[in-house]
Amino acid sequence: MAKTFLKPINIPSEVSLSCEDKSISVKGKLGELELNVHSDVNFSLETESISFSPSNNEPETLALTGTMRALTKNIIEGVSSGYEKKLEINGVGYRAKLSTNKLELSLGFSHPVEYQLPEGVTAELPSQTEIVLKSTDKQKIGQAAAEIRNFRPPEPYKGKGVKYSDEIIRRKESKKA
Repeated sequence: MAKTFLKPINIPSEVSLSCEDKSISVKGKLGELELNVHSDVNFSLETESISFSPSNNEPETLALTGTMRALTKNIIEGVSSGYEKKLEINGVGYRAKLSTNKLELSLGFSHPVEYQLPEGVTAELPSQTEIVLKSTDKQKIGQAAAEIRNFRPPEPYKGKGVKYSDEIIRRKESKKA
């Protein structure tokens, strides 16, 4: 049979967690996030930890229980330390510019690409070819980074385009005459 016991999540001292019905609210030094827990998942809040358990032994319920635990862990980590994604822009004339809450990317198109940052996501530009995104919400920052990368994904011959800083581009050899 499937495993029904999941490791409890420890709550850091600087984070306050409150439960109401099937909703979990988490407050920390970086902000406040809320998560609606699925109706098939039970949770219990102790003084320094929160644990999750399935309401039945159906495979979908067991999977949802693990998902709810992971999402809760992500929002606890988000409000306490936050998340950061780094992007690099490679290519001649490729660069980024930041104005208020909008990124202006020059990526070799006939016009600059403007990207409105989602609410809760901030950007920093240490240089014209580096973008650092910061947020408390892991899903939002991942989605924003994926959308920015999607404007000009790195190509395998010269490596031009927008890539994650830790991404490895498998390079191809150019065609021989």
